[in-house]
Amino acid sequence: MNNKFEKHFLRALFILTLSGLPFLLRKPPVKDSILTFLLNGYTNGIVDRFVITHKLIKYPVRYFRKEFKIHVLFDFLLYPTVSVIINKLTKNDKPLVILYKIILFIFPMFLIELWAEKKTNLIRWRRPWKWYHTLLSLTVKSVLNRLMIGAIRVLDEKVEKSS
Repeated sequence: MNNKFEKHFLRALFILTLSGLPFLLRKPPVKDSILTFLLNGYTNGIVDRFVITHKLIKYPVRYFRKEFKIHVLFDFLLYPTVSVIINKLTKNDKPLVILYKIILFIFPMFLIELWAEKKTNLIRWRRPWKWYHTLLSLTVKSVLNRLMIGAIRVLDEKVEKSS
């Protein structure tokens, strides 16, 4: 596939995600959604910078190619949006159900990345990076993100009760 397809694909993802984000962020609890979005984006930047610096992953076609080596669209828009959805859908769930729902969201993302690595020029995995590293890292990162937001919710409820 040529880079024209990849650029159109990225543009479509950008438009689709950006157009749905205002509807997603305005539904209560707004504070949790914004915090989830920002926390996920921040940690994505750190993790992606690490794997890029250690030459485990490369993004040949990406936005802001000259400014960043990381994948800005995925790190700061796509994955944070998915994290907001996960946090909204698991707000009142028990831990095992949360893990199940996270896997239900992460697995399609993983399949898209696997397809992109095999069939496009959007991402390249380098040795020793394998498909299971991606699946595991997305799952663990999503679980940790959900745990942090859950802990913040509990602390917030305690503060409000004591006030």
